Amino acid sequence: MGYNVFGVGNALVDIQVQIPDGHLDGLGFAKGIMTLVDEATQTRVLASLDRTQVNRCAGGSAANTMMGVIDFGGTAAYAGKVGRDDIGEFFLSDMRQLGVKVEVPQSTGQSGTSVVLISPDAQRTMLTHLGLAATLGPDDISAAEIRQAQYVYIEGYLFFNDCQREAALKTIKLAKEHGVKVALTISDPVLVSLFRDQFWELIRGPVDLLFCNLEEARSLTGLTDPVDCAQMIHHAAADVALTLGADGSLLLHGGQVTPIEGVPVQAVDTTGAGDMYAAGILYGITNGLSWQQAGHLASHAAARIVSQLGARMQRKFTRQEIDELLR
Repeated sequence: MGYNVFGVGNALVDIQVQIPDGHLDGLGFAKGIMTLVDEATQTRVLASLDRTQVNRCAGGSAANTMMGVIDFGGTAAYAGKVGRDDIGEFFLSDMRQLGVKVEVPQSTGQSGTSVVLISPDAQRTMLTHLGLAATLGPDDISAAEIRQAQYVYIEGYLFFNDCQREAALKTIKLAKEHGVKVALTISDPVLVSLFRDQFWELIRGPVDLLFCNLEEARSLTGLTDPVDCAQMIHHAAADVALTLGADGSLLLHGGQVTPIEGVPVQAVDTTGAGDMYAAGILYGITNGLSWQQAGHLASHAAARIVSQLGARMQRKFTRQEIDELLR
């Protein structure tokens, strides 16, 4: 059986916790961004949360998206590196129980974690210790798995690390050799400042579908207006999905711009909103939906994620709900 999507990314266990701003200030991290930390720093942060209720689940951007595809009723596989420790065993068990196929062998060492500190205004501050996730390399990428997929989905965070970047580039190369489409998510505006030329080379070349938010699109293009940004990217990439937060998103396909409405919701936690949006799009376009239908589903899925704590849908869409959304 083939897959709708084969994802590649940082295999992490997300540890989510709601904290007051004062606690965040005391830890000394900038609010609302992702920071890579070492093992000692992550240990210090976790110790400060010792008496706080936390939520734990398998995560990482691309992993969240693969689990979202499964939640909608699709099929997915994933390549990410974890260890034989408790964190690694939890990650694999969590993914496989949901139906995501993971075939990369485990290694010796500490598996990666991402502590997600959620502020009262729903902003998330992510402290990520990659651990063994950073050792994912080209030898971990299987052509046999990729050729079974309709799309590969590459997490932009992989470009921070030389070894992981080579894994991402091998995935793209194998996808093109086997007629599989390539989707790339920028992941973070910081990446654009570091790898703008390489991203543009990929967008102009093998990337079929680019996911980005408005800040990332502005950094890529040097433009301000969302439609102008999206159209400039669309001149290079066949398809573009540009998210606009509460204002919805723009889908560009076949030279047409399709605005997708935002769904009003009381935001609790923005963790995983973009990941679930990508899941809705990828599920839709690999399961016979129009781009507008896929965008409509993705918008509602992202709204459901931000209205709860954590990047995993606590209340999945039923088949009836999906059918009603698509009418």
